Amino acid sequence: MMLNVSVAILCTFLILVAVYAVVARSMLAAIISMGVFSILVTALFVVLRAPDVAMTEAVIGAGLITAFFIIALDKTSEP
Repeated sequence: MMLNVSVAILCTFLILVAVYAVVARSMLAAIISMGVFSILVTALFVVLRAPDVAMTEAVIGAGLITAFFIIALDKTSEP
């Protein structure tokens, strides 16, 4: 019962963050919201008892990909 509630709450937040990433006016805000999306997916994997997948998602999804996108944004932005 508690597992279903926590999964439902996390999925609701995932949908809200994904919609915000699409409608955000700032590219940096969209990148940060996708990082938050990865953190929420990590939490969902932990709740679903998949710690190996959660650890991989945290390192690659929330860490490296967000950093690469921010670096790319910094390199391509006009002064």
